[in-house]
Amino acid sequence: MKGPPRSILGIDTALRHTGYGLIHLQSGTWCATEFGCWTSGRTVSKPEALRRLHEEMIKFLRTRRPDVVVVEGIFFARDAYSALSLGESRGVILLACAMTDTDVFEYSPREVKRAVTGRGQADKSQVSRMVASILGLAEPPDEDAADALALALCHALAGTGPWALQCGRYLGPARTSTEILE
Repeated sequence: MKGPPRSILGIDTALRHTGYGLIHLQSGTWCATEFGCWTSGRTVSKPEALRRLHEEMIKFLRTRRPDVVVVEGIFFARDAYSALSLGESRGVILLACAMTDTDVFEYSPREVKRAVTGRGQADKSQVSRMVASILGLAEPPDEDAADALALALCHALAGTGPWALQCGRYLGPARTSTEILE
Protein backbone atom coordinates (compact mmCIF):
# COMPACT_ATOMS: atom_id res chain seq x y z
CA MET A 1 0.00 0.00 0.00
CA LYS A 2 1.27 3.47 -0.89
CA GLY A 3 0.42 5.62 2.15
CA PRO A 4 -2.88 6.38 3.86
CA PRO A 5 -5.96 5.40 1.88
CA ARG A 6 -8.11 8.09 0.27
CA SER A 7 -10.89 5.67 -0.72
CA ILE A 8 -12.05 2.64 1.26
CA LEU A 9 -14.55 -0.02 0.22
CA GLY A 10 -16.33 -1.86 3.02
CA ILE A 11 -17.96 -5.19 2.19
CA ASP A 12 -20.60 -6.84 4.39
CA THR A 13 -20.33 -10.33 2.95
CA ALA A 14 -23.29 -12.66 2.49
CA LEU A 15 -24.42 -15.06 -0.21
CA ARG A 16 -27.78 -13.47 -1.06
CA HIS A 17 -27.36 -9.87 0.22
CA THR A 18 -23.84 -8.43 0.14
CA GLY A 19 -23.65 -4.84 1.32
CA TYR A 20 -21.05 -2.49 -0.09
CA GLY A 21 -20.04 1.00 0.93
CA LEU A 22 -17.39 3.20 -0.66
CA ILE A 23 -16.10 6.23 1.23
CA HIS A 24 -13.50 8.78 0.20
CA LEU A 25 -11.53 11.50 1.91
CA GLN A 26 -12.58 14.97 0.79
CA SER A 27 -11.11 18.09 2.41
CA GLY A 28 -10.22 16.13 5.54
CA THR A 29 -13.69 14.58 5.92
CA TRP A 30 -14.84 11.08 5.02
CA CYS A 31 -17.84 11.10 2.65
CA ALA A 32 -19.99 8.28 1.28
CA THR A 33 -19.40 7.96 -2.46
CA GLU A 34 -21.62 4.97 -3.16
CA PHE A 35 -23.39 2.28 -1.16
CA GLY A 36 -26.01 -0.40 -1.59
CA CYS A 37 -26.49 -4.13 -1.77
CA TRP A 38 -25.79 -6.76 -4.39
CA THR A 39 -28.58 -9.33 -4.24
CA SER A 40 -29.49 -12.64 -5.79
CA GLY A 41 -32.85 -14.22 -5.11
CA ARG A 42 -33.54 -17.55 -3.46
CA THR A 43 -34.35 -19.10 -6.84
CA VAL A 44 -30.75 -18.58 -7.99
CA SER A 45 -28.47 -21.56 -7.33
CA LYS A 46 -25.56 -21.16 -4.94
CA PRO A 47 -22.91 -21.48 -7.67
CA GLU A 48 -24.74 -18.87 -9.77
CA ALA A 49 -25.10 -16.53 -6.76
CA LEU A 50 -21.35 -16.83 -6.08
CA ARG A 51 -20.55 -16.18 -9.76
CA ARG A 52 -22.73 -13.07 -9.78
CA LEU A 53 -21.16 -11.81 -6.54
CA HIS A 54 -17.69 -12.32 -7.98
CA GLU A 55 -18.60 -10.47 -11.19
CA GLU A 56 -20.13 -7.54 -9.27
CA MET A 57 -17.06 -7.26 -7.06
CA ILE A 58 -14.60 -7.43 -9.96
CA LYS A 59 -16.57 -4.83 -11.93
CA PHE A 60 -16.75 -2.53 -8.89
CA LEU A 61 -13.04 -2.84 -8.10
CA ARG A 62 -12.01 -2.23 -11.70
CA THR A 63 -14.24 0.81 -12.22
CA ARG A 64 -14.05 2.52 -8.78
CA ARG A 65 -10.49 1.47 -7.85
CA PRO A 66 -10.63 1.82 -4.05
CA ASP A 67 -7.30 2.05 -2.26
CA VAL A 68 -8.26 -0.76 0.12
CA VAL A 69 -11.10 -3.18 0.84
CA VAL A 70 -12.27 -3.93 4.37
CA VAL A 71 -14.14 -7.11 5.27
CA GLU A 72 -15.58 -8.38 8.51
CA GLY A 73 -13.42 -10.88 10.36
CA ILE A 74 -14.61 -14.44 10.72
CA PHE A 75 -17.15 -14.99 13.48
CA PHE A 76 -19.30 -17.88 14.65
CA ALA A 77 -22.48 -18.25 12.62
CA ARG A 78 -25.80 -19.61 13.89
CA ASP A 79 -25.33 -22.92 12.12
CA ALA A 80 -22.88 -24.81 9.93
CA TYR A 81 -24.75 -24.02 6.69
CA SER A 82 -24.67 -20.28 7.41
CA ALA A 83 -20.97 -20.46 8.27
CA LEU A 84 -20.20 -22.34 5.07
CA SER A 85 -22.18 -19.90 2.88
CA LEU A 86 -20.50 -16.94 4.54
CA GLY A 87 -17.07 -18.52 4.02
CA GLU A 88 -17.77 -19.19 0.36
CA SER A 89 -18.97 -15.63 -0.21
CA ARG A 90 -15.99 -14.21 1.65
CA GLY A 91 -13.69 -16.37 -0.48
CA VAL A 92 -15.21 -14.93 -3.65
CA ILE A 93 -14.64 -11.38 -2.34
CA LEU A 94 -11.02 -12.13 -1.38
CA LEU A 95 -10.42 -13.74 -4.79
CA ALA A 96 -11.75 -10.62 -6.56
CA CYS A 97 -9.38 -8.48 -4.47
CA ALA A 98 -6.46 -10.74 -5.38
CA MET A 99 -7.36 -10.59 -9.07
CA THR A 100 -7.35 -6.77 -8.99
CA ASP A 101 -4.29 -6.38 -6.71
CA THR A 102 -6.34 -4.65 -4.01
CA ASP A 103 -5.14 -4.69 -0.39
CA VAL A 104 -7.56 -6.20 2.13
CA PHE A 105 -8.02 -5.53 5.85
CA GLU A 106 -10.39 -7.12 8.34
CA TYR A 107 -11.92 -6.10 11.66
CA SER A 108 -14.06 -8.04 14.09
CA PRO A 109 -17.74 -7.08 14.44
CA ARG A 110 -16.99 -5.75 17.93
CA GLU A 111 -14.16 -3.52 16.66
CA VAL A 112 -16.41 -2.10 13.95
CA LYS A 113 -19.23 -1.33 16.38
CA ARG A 114 -16.82 0.22 18.86
CA ALA A 115 -15.22 2.40 16.16
CA VAL A 116 -18.53 3.72 14.87
CA THR A 117 -20.67 3.93 18.03
CA GLY A 118 -18.16 3.80 20.89
CA ARG A 119 -19.78 0.55 22.12
CA GLY A 120 -18.80 -2.97 21.06
CA GLN A 121 -22.30 -4.32 21.73
CA ALA A 122 -24.24 -1.73 19.70
CA ASP A 123 -27.26 -3.02 17.78
CA LYS A 124 -27.73 -2.66 14.03
CA SER A 125 -30.01 0.37 14.30
CA GLN A 126 -27.43 2.23 16.41
CA VAL A 127 -24.71 1.42 13.88
CA SER A 128 -26.91 2.57 11.00
CA ARG A 129 -27.79 5.87 12.71
CA MET A 130 -24.17 6.61 13.61
CA VAL A 131 -22.96 5.81 10.09
CA ALA A 132 -25.53 8.29 8.74
CA SER A 133 -24.44 10.90 11.30
CA ILE A 134 -20.69 10.52 10.69
CA LEU A 135 -21.08 10.58 6.89
CA GLY A 136 -23.72 13.32 6.87
CA LEU A 137 -26.38 11.18 5.18
CA ALA A 138 -29.97 12.45 5.21
CA GLU A 139 -31.23 9.10 6.50
CA PRO A 140 -29.68 5.85 7.72
CA PRO A 141 -28.86 3.36 4.96
CA ASP A 142 -30.35 -0.15 5.00
CA GLU A 143 -28.65 -2.69 7.30
CA ASP A 144 -26.36 -4.34 4.74
CA ALA A 145 -25.11 -1.02 3.31
CA ALA A 146 -24.79 0.47 6.81
CA ASP A 147 -22.64 -2.47 7.94
CA ALA A 148 -20.44 -2.08 4.84
CA LEU A 149 -20.04 1.66 5.43
CA ALA A 150 -19.28 0.95 9.10
CA LEU A 151 -16.47 -1.40 8.03
CA ALA A 152 -14.99 1.30 5.79
CA LEU A 153 -15.32 3.90 8.56
CA CYS A 154 -13.70 1.56 11.07
CA HIS A 155 -10.61 1.41 8.89
CA ALA A 156 -10.70 5.17 8.25
CA LEU A 157 -10.91 5.87 11.98
CA ALA A 158 -8.38 3.21 13.04
CA GLY A 159 -5.64 4.79 15.09
CA THR A 160 -7.25 8.23 15.27
CA GLY A 161 -9.22 10.13 17.87
CA PRO A 162 -11.26 8.49 20.62
CA TRP A 163 -11.88 5.45 18.39
CA ALA A 164 -8.20 4.48 18.26
CA LEU A 165 -7.93 0.84 17.29
CA GLN A 166 -4.88 -1.35 17.35
CA CYS A 167 -6.57 -4.51 16.14
CA GLY A 168 -7.17 -4.26 12.40
CA ARG A 169 -5.69 -7.23 10.63
CA TYR A 170 -3.94 -6.70 7.32
CA LEU A 171 -4.63 -9.72 5.15
CA GLY A 172 -1.83 -8.66 2.86
CA PRO A 173 -1.35 -7.44 -0.63
CA ALA A 174 -3.09 -9.31 -3.38
CA ARG A 175 0.26 -10.63 -4.65
CA THR A 176 3.54 -11.34 -2.94
CA SER A 177 6.51 -9.09 -3.65
CA THR A 178 8.29 -11.87 -5.57
CA GLU A 179 5.30 -12.27 -7.90
CA ILE A 180 5.25 -8.53 -8.55
CA LEU A 181 8.98 -8.52 -9.39
CA GLU A 182 8.70 -11.38 -11.87
